[in-house]
Amino acid sequence: MMFKKWIAVLFTCIFFLNAAKAQLVIEITSGADQLLPIAVVPFGYQGFEALPEDIAQIVEDDLSRSGLFQPIPRTSMLSMPSKAADVSYRDWRVLKSDYVVIGSVQKLTTGQFRIGFELLNVLTQKPVQQYSYLDVSARNFRDAAHYISDKVYELLTGTRGAFSTRILYVTAEGDKAAPTFKLQVADADGHRPQVIVESKEPILSPSWSRNGKDIAYVMFRNRRPSIFIQELATGTRQQVAQFRGLNGAPAWSPDGSKLALVLSKDNNPELYTLDLATQKLERMTNHYSIDTEPSWEPDGKGIVFTSDRGGNPQIYRLDVGSKRVERVTFEGDSNTRASMTPDGRYLVTVQKYDSSYHIALQDMKNGRVQILTETYLDESPSIAPNGSMVMYATTYKGKGILAVVSVDGLVKYRLPSAEGDVREPSWSPYFK
Repeated sequence: MMFKKWIAVLFTCIFFLNAAKAQLVIEITSGADQLLPIAVVPFGYQGFEALPEDIAQIVEDDLSRSGLFQPIPRTSMLSMPSKAADVSYRDWRVLKSDYVVIGSVQKLTTGQFRIGFELLNVLTQKPVQQYSYLDVSARNFRDAAHYISDKVYELLTGTRGAFSTRILYVTAEGDKAAPTFKLQVADADGHRPQVIVESKEPILSPSWSRNGKDIAYVMFRNRRPSIFIQELATGTRQQVAQFRGLNGAPAWSPDGSKLALVLSKDNNPELYTLDLATQKLERMTNHYSIDTEPSWEPDGKGIVFTSDRGGNPQIYRLDVGSKRVERVTFEGDSNTRASMTPDGRYLVTVQKYDSSYHIALQDMKNGRVQILTETYLDESPSIAPNGSMVMYATTYKGKGILAVVSVDGLVKYRLPSAEGDVREPSWSPYFK
């Protein structure tokens, strides 16, 4: 009976989703105390036809969304150079800008566009990044802009940017009593959404493979859950688990060779691993309590998961080699939906305290716990591949939305949809 109640709670939020027909919208709510002033000058262009996208605006939006930069408004710029030779550093010192990004766009005879950019240090009056060029088609302008944002971010912070990554999320539309569920993929800023799977029954737990080419997810058919793997490029789909009872929570191993998943085919929800090459199942836990929500450690040696074997749901660690289990979280009324930052230093969970659910960060070295969010119904955290940000689902003004918080809790922004609710986010790895 307890198992049925818990599963019902996990699935309830899915049935209250609404339509999300348009792309997600960025609403920055807070940033770091000291922001780095930077000017992203509109890129020079001599052509007559309108460009597909405003490269500089996308770069400016990316950097602003990181919560670490303070872009100089275009309306305040005293000049708009596109070449280093035309830069008057005095103009940017007056505006108190530490750095300037300049660039140009040229239409080639092949029909492609050559996009050039350079990052300049106002104080030293020297380039941080020499003029670099990208040749792209019209439909890849946003990719080029995100690439430039990643380069600027890495050069100025020392951390690889994640603007070129993508996100998975679940939406629904139509009658709330019988909605159409959609698994969608979009850029990390919510632009260019595409429907991957559509169903009249719930879609849950989307998960990226480590190479970013495949995804796994749970989809109901005739009220029975099954686990699928789908290749994004071709849409080819393979059902990998449809046992009696629960088939849920697929999670890719770091090397991409296995899935950790939750099955109740032997009456109790337990953790299993599925070797994708041999289709061999291996049972990893054996306990009368509920074990669910597995997530691999970055080195693949351990799996963190949720279990109520201590009375309330808390996070435990499974040693993959020995199958030894130890409890990891102790603060809060409960902790669920755990995942680790790419460096293995921090554990991100959904922590319940006094009937509120917040995103929490636990330092695995000293055990210190920090609450990152202030909303009351946060769920499904997913960590950016550079470990700097956490995307999660929450409720805002009565609607389910996606939101993002930095691992230090200082930077926050929301990604509400134009219509309806959004749930179940999953942040992609880096694409090779």
